[in-house]
Amino acid sequence: MTTRSARSAGAAPGTADDLAAPLDLLLTSAAVGPLRRFAPNAAWARMASGLAARPRTLGHRATQLAGELGQIAIGHSERAPSRRDRRFADPAWTQNPVLRRIVQAYLAAAETAEALPSDAELNWRDKQRMTFVVDNLVEALAPSNNPVINPSTWKALIDTAGLSTVAGARNLIRDLSTAPRVPSMVDATAFEVGKTLAVTPGAVVFRNEVLELIQYTPQTGKVRTTPLLIVPPVINKYYVVDLAPGRSMVEYFVQQGQQVFTISWRNPDARHRDWDFDTYGAAILDAMDAVRRITRTHSTHLFATCSGGILASMLLGHLADRGELDRVATFTLAVSVLDQSRAGLASAALDERMAAAAIASSASKGFLDGRALAEVFAWLRPTDLIWNYWVNNYLQGRTPAAFDVLFWNADTTRMTAALHRGFVEQAMSNALTEPGAATMLGSPVDLSKVTTPSYVVAGITDHICPWQSCYRSTQLLGSDSRFVLSTAGHIASMVNPPGNPKATYQVNDSNPQNSDDWLRTATTEQGSWWVDYVGWLGARSGRMKAAPETLGGAGLEPLEDAPGSYVRES
Repeated sequence: MTTRSARSAGAAPGTADDLAAPLDLLLTSAAVGPLRRFAPNAAWARMASGLAARPRTLGHRATQLAGELGQIAIGHSERAPSRRDRRFADPAWTQNPVLRRIVQAYLAAAETAEALPSDAELNWRDKQRMTFVVDNLVEALAPSNNPVINPSTWKALIDTAGLSTVAGARNLIRDLSTAPRVPSMVDATAFEVGKTLAVTPGAVVFRNEVLELIQYTPQTGKVRTTPLLIVPPVINKYYVVDLAPGRSMVEYFVQQGQQVFTISWRNPDARHRDWDFDTYGAAILDAMDAVRRITRTHSTHLFATCSGGILASMLLGHLADRGELDRVATFTLAVSVLDQSRAGLASAALDERMAAAAIASSASKGFLDGRALAEVFAWLRPTDLIWNYWVNNYLQGRTPAAFDVLFWNADTTRMTAALHRGFVEQAMSNALTEPGAATMLGSPVDLSKVTTPSYVVAGITDHICPWQSCYRSTQLLGSDSRFVLSTAGHIASMVNPPGNPKATYQVNDSNPQNSDDWLRTATTEQGSWWVDYVGWLGARSGRMKAAPETLGGAGLEPLEDAPGSYVRES
């Protein structure tokens, strides 16, 4: 038998599935502090009263737990951690009779605790909030986090003649001395942007105050006529789409004959506090104009991810209102939620008081600090991003492993106060689901008028942007959408190069209103959705033509080699 926390801990620490957080929850929690999530509030009171009103259910839980603890004490329990639960991978946890009983008692108590929010029969919002609190408490109390009983602590102490304690103390002091005050997840010297990451050849061909536009060097003799412009998130840096060679989406697209451009956002500071939705929408338009001039084409494919998908969707609403939607050949929306209703923990945790406090906090500084985002990010996935490194860095005194996505995650950025306010307020009102409730560059946004062919990607194990919420974009957009559901999670569904024998994705020829109906009639394909996407995009990219011999053109000459200057700003 395994508990929910045991199953969640089963993923390998540092895997790409673990490395993301819901945008709206990040933006509020980062401003007011992550510990506020755990402060007693009305949801706690409603859970307590709900349990008190059901004494029979509560008594049954207590009786079950007491019986199980009795079986554990006399050695008759068959309870064991999942083989995928890396917290208890050391054989001592199951072979030592004392440690085995400690783990069994923890798993039994955790299973009981995690059932309480359901037993209290809370409404959807309160259940999401209290499940989050209970899960975090359960994970914090795992015996693997205890330095006295964790066998790996003692083994490291013996193997290093006590030096692991010195190294662990040094790591702890270093991490607590600077923000974000969480365990380091990656060796900061393991990678270098432009040397080991973001190395696909290209050049910055346009720059304004908000962004740099990178054009990538063709790697085929002929290229598709219609270019592709990637709009990355405005939190973290763009090179999640251009990681190490062999894991780079940009590299793969270029190798398939696609002309590729990507936006690299500037890392703003207090001077840019007033940059808002309109500022970023206008900047995307500037990038589209530059791409059109360089490639001498009228339309451009837009590929937008996460928060970049929200901005790009609003911009398409503006173009539809202006009668200029033909400037966009296709629209791709990757791991992005436009309809915030019941979008998992993110929408459950938001309330007006917290939203107001978050907006006021960023307004006082002019920006939302990326280090605060990183701290919240870590506490949203505590087993993988806090306690795993607590054991590795402090109890064992080790240096964290080198992992490109974790390095990217630690390479934080800021968000302007005005943009932060816009995202939070839009999430609170769920404005994109109501025609005209949101505006972009003076135009009312009505996504039903966005008739551009669209490709929507989600991850079936995405705990950040639930795939069902991503699917609802097919119902909001007025276009013929191809919805693709990857087996991976939030970031793994993006960093998903061909060649992984375990990779699959699901597709369907129709988009019924209900996501469960879509899933029931979907078919499974082997491999990465990148291959499917290149085929879909190629069919809408016009004829092949000779690849340009130089980058830039039409008065827009290369300013510097990729990855440019903005990505290096701290």
